[in-house]
Amino acid sequence: MTGSHEFEIAFLGLKPGITVFEYELGDMFFDAEKSTDFQNCLAKVRLLLDKHAGFLQLKFEVGGKTDMQCSRCGNSIGIDLWDDFDMVVKIVDNAQEMNDQNDDPDVFFISRNESHLNVKDWIFEFIQLSMPTHPMCDESEIGGPQCNKEVLEMLEKLKESVVKKETSIWKGLDKFRDN
Repeated sequence: MTGSHEFEIAFLGLKPGITVFEYELGDMFFDAEKSTDFQNCLAKVRLLLDKHAGFLQLKFEVGGKTDMQCSRCGNSIGIDLWDDFDMVVKIVDNAQEMNDQNDDPDVFFISRNESHLNVKDWIFEFIQLSMPTHPMCDESEIGGPQCNKEVLEMLEKLKESVVKKETSIWKGLDKFRDN
């Protein structure tokens, strides 16, 4: 599902209560958004829309898998996506003004004249937020077949040189302790 109309929900025709929407998103969806932090993404988003008089409660359940670059060794690692996000969409007369004044990211305002709600940007944002900011191999995998051993060796050498510099800076201060 990557067409623009597939993310527009005609909420006026929905009965009060919960309606479920499901989206399976692959690389085509993310290519359109020009995202380069990950590849081979297969995200599944389950959206529970709870319609009330005057507002909509949205719960986005994100799941799936993607490949990201390890922050430590630089190799590609598989990442599981999993998170939940809640939004409240309030139906008001002056939506633009309310959105300009609003500082709560979990609340959005739409006009009473609106009949559709586009959730594409929220889905993209919530999938991005479910990814780690610094993906790394598990501690048990460090130095394993998936890790880039050359990079790990370089990091270890840099770590040793930093420790030597730190100790040499404070070396002469010990004689002032007893004064």
